Amino acid sequence: MDLSELMPSLPKERLKKMLRAGRQVLECQRLLNKTGANVVGQILAHQDTFYQWNHYPKGDVYDRETFGQYYYHAHRGTEGEHGHFHTFMRAGGIAEGVVPAPYQGDWQRPMGKEAIAHIIAISMDPQGVPTALFGVNRWVTGETFYRSRDVIRMIDHFRIDHTFPCLASNMWMGAMLQLFYPQICVLLYQRDAAIELRQKEYPGADIYEDRQLEITSYLPISVEGQLAAMDKVLA
Repeated sequence: MDLSELMPSLPKERLKKMLRAGRQVLECQRLLNKTGANVVGQILAHQDTFYQWNHYPKGDVYDRETFGQYYYHAHRGTEGEHGHFHTFMRAGGIAEGVVPAPYQGDWQRPMGKEAIAHIIAISMDPQGVPTALFGVNRWVTGETFYRSRDVIRMIDHFRIDHTFPCLASNMWMGAMLQLFYPQICVLLYQRDAAIELRQKEYPGADIYEDRQLEITSYLPISVEGQLAAMDKVLA
């Protein structure tokens, strides 16, 4: 996805915010690289054996003040992927009046104070470099599931403002969501469109629990490529 294609809908303040976030991503990576570390390595540090499906770090990373949350795990066996991050906003960070997407299925979604919204997943390679963003169906993370327009409103509020398990990794995570804000917006709309299309194909099925629909949208990314594109736009 060419960033220039998204420019007409991006105000200058958004672009400046993205640029600041990109610089923070690079700075976090620089600090980690100085000791031979990377974002993923810091998350897995002191976590014993790395098992597929398990969440890392144990208990996830959660900020009780901002209500942002994320964890790392592996299970898909995607070529070139070591694992991926899932990012969320919990109930306390969801704006008043925002309601979950309509659902008539039998699954008991987390609601009320237990509500949780998945924002986006970030695929990482074995060297700890982010390579893609992707959206998922509801069953994948067990989220409540909110419409794309409502999830987009949560992006600017995602922040992990503490040091567990690593301040640089936490800052990197929040900055990544800002740097790739326009792409995340597109992926969320594509997620909803994929689910809607599937529902039309199988009108009687509980599409949110359809194990044949896991990845709803996917986009390769490059931090350096994103920053280079922004430099051209803001020049």
